Amino acid sequence: MVNPRLLCGICDDSRERASRVLGVCAGCILEGRPSVDERIATAHREARVPFDLPGQPPRDTRGIRCPLCANECRIGEGGRGFCGLRTVRGGKLVHLAGTPQRGLLQWYRDPLPTNCVADWVCEGHRHHGSHNLAVFYCSCTADCLFCQNWHFRRVSVEESDTVSAAELADAAEPRTFCVCFFGGDPASQMPHALAASKLLAERGVHICWETAGTMHPKLLDAALRYSLDTGGCVKFDLKAFDERLHRALTGISNRRTLENFARAGGRYHERPEPPPVVASTLLVPGYVEADQVGAIARFIAAVHPEIPYSLLAFAPNFCMDDLPRTTLRQAEEAEAAARAAGLLNVRIGNRHLLGMN
Repeated sequence: MVNPRLLCGICDDSRERASRVLGVCAGCILEGRPSVDERIATAHREARVPFDLPGQPPRDTRGIRCPLCANECRIGEGGRGFCGLRTVRGGKLVHLAGTPQRGLLQWYRDPLPTNCVADWVCEGHRHHGSHNLAVFYCSCTADCLFCQNWHFRRVSVEESDTVSAAELADAAEPRTFCVCFFGGDPASQMPHALAASKLLAERGVHICWETAGTMHPKLLDAALRYSLDTGGCVKFDLKAFDERLHRALTGISNRRTLENFARAGGRYHERPEPPPVVASTLLVPGYVEADQVGAIARFIAAVHPEIPYSLLAFAPNFCMDDLPRTTLRQAEEAEAAARAAGLLNVRIGNRHLLGMN
């Protein structure tokens, strides 16, 4: 049951909302108040224990570095990377999944138009009778305490069947208009997703991505190329602008995300219609509201003011199930902040999830 108001364990300010899992409000996080970092580390460690995942990206000084995402885990012998898919055996990095031969995922056919983050600007919403091949990767490079799809953590890489890139591509049929790689996050299994993209693009399928953008920049370039060439798009989930707040909510830095967004957005002019890059932000009450949205929007506008930006309603889930839904007022304030920052194409998405003011 949602608690209408939980006090911050540091400032005890009744005007500030704090989720139980963190126990601190956004203001104290942004200020870097004493004990905040310890509370944040504890929250993420405890959230991952039930799923046998490391509490933070491993930093074994004698370990092997995995270069696939921004976490750049250094994994010791027998250890596991933050995404759970890489380990070290006999001094060598081993990919348990996420290779062209082994994708840890679930897929289904989603009739168009669907509830895509970019549905109001992409081609798919005009193709009634066709479908999207929705590819949900059961792994992630982040640890979002508010995750709306957290159940993927229950999928065991050792005990689950995997799908090769060729098998996934064979799921396409004449009515398959587009594919969207999401999750979790495809950034945790890019070699597999790119191999599947090549085969699907050859069959005329539009290639789309929904990601926090933590992959290696060269992998992002390859993903964006497939989207540009096929009429698809890369949908970036920009969770927060301030790095301290981003670490508190997701367990990782957002530096690579912002760098990759600017990298992709810098190529917006190559094919502005349909837009190759789209941004979205989940409006987490008490943590990601108009001030953070305004900062994110100024960043996006500096890259290109026409990049579409979708603001998504939060529903209580995972470790932050004690927070209320985003209200219409909060959503409209965030929308106004985004437009004031200079963005020309802003919308409030999934309005059906909005709570009462």
